[in-house]
Amino acid sequence: MQRAAGAYRLISVHSRDLIPVPFDTPADDFPVLVGDWYTKDHTVLAKNLDAGKGIGRPAGLVINGKNEKDASNPPMYNVEAGKTYRFRVCNVGIKASFNIRIQNHIMKLVEMEGSHTMQNDYDSLDLHIGQCLSFLVTADQKPGDYLLAVSTRFIKEVNSITAVIRYKGSNAPPPAKVPESPSGWAWSINQCRSFRWNLTASAARPNPQGSYHYGQINITRTIKLAMGRGKVDGKERFGFNGVSHVDPETPVKLAEYFNTTDGVFQYDIIGDVPPSKSAPTKMAPNVIRAEFRTFIEVVFENPEKSIDTIHIDGYAFFAVGMGPGKWTPASRSTYNLLDTVSRHTIQVYPRSWTAVMMTFDNAGMWSIRSNIWERQYLGEQLYVSVISPERSLRDEYNMPETSLRCGKVVGLPMPPSYLSV
Repeated sequence: MQRAAGAYRLISVHSRDLIPVPFDTPADDFPVLVGDWYTKDHTVLAKNLDAGKGIGRPAGLVINGKNEKDASNPPMYNVEAGKTYRFRVCNVGIKASFNIRIQNHIMKLVEMEGSHTMQNDYDSLDLHIGQCLSFLVTADQKPGDYLLAVSTRFIKEVNSITAVIRYKGSNAPPPAKVPESPSGWAWSINQCRSFRWNLTASAARPNPQGSYHYGQINITRTIKLAMGRGKVDGKERFGFNGVSHVDPETPVKLAEYFNTTDGVFQYDIIGDVPPSKSAPTKMAPNVIRAEFRTFIEVVFENPEKSIDTIHIDGYAFFAVGMGPGKWTPASRSTYNLLDTVSRHTIQVYPRSWTAVMMTFDNAGMWSIRSNIWERQYLGEQLYVSVISPERSLRDEYNMPETSLRCGKVVGLPMPPSYLSV
């Protein structure tokens, strides 16, 4: 709900000095926070959802909180001819995917969600809810004003917005023609498949990204999660594998930490494969377990007519494949097992599937959820419990004694401390 009310901001994380970056230092870093906005207050939107209604289409777009429709506004970005600039772009909206492009300029993709990418050139780029990326732009055109243009994707009534990029010392108006957004799903899928991990570059650690050979690790488990919608007491709900998540009075991590899960939630009320279509949707806290340090394949299936975007807390994963229809074991023949980008948010196209691989090596209780607000609000999320059998401080910290408590754990003594290694 905070995003719906405009509560977001960019935190730029730079590489440590000892880790080389695979491109020259740009002349400047520019934030581009793009979000959809609604004329109704977020509390009104929430009431609509509580009543079993949708939130409808967004009324428009904003860039860095501003709604500029033409070149009459002051420039949002100032550049000098011959210099190269980094644009850090994030989709901070609650519903709409978008496409971004810049008049007469090429965008060189260099980073996605903390991973360095192969530096391919693009005329435009699609971004889905919760995704971030960086591209470089060289000011190599005739000095003047140029428009950075953004348009919604996959929505019948397209919303567009522009921001002015101004060359230093020039007040020439931007070109009259604004480049159009591409159309269709196929273009977007093909572009996504073109994104590649830079195997020789380093990201957060000194060792090259390509030193982690994810495609050579044996899969220990496959979890197939089907998104879906259903009616509960006459109201719309969303969920995974027939269960629409609801938060219990005692947060699931607190209940687990204090060993008081009875009466709060049950583990593994969904299986690793979706139920039949005829199974009714039920509402309950949805918590599954994953064995610590196992390498697991998670497949998301979206039978809906609209796109979905999935985020996994606490982990980066490898989005190895996507395609139309339903996933089958034969779909693995299409996987990229060499250089797909490590990331934490991925889109699932309509009536399509997306497969990711990941090592569950981060102990804790982690959310897998739709980043599309109305779907998440109405239950399309679950939690994954990952417990280290050693109860070691190497794997998970103790909960601070000053932590706020609620529900069943109020007044309970602290559990035994995790052990030092």
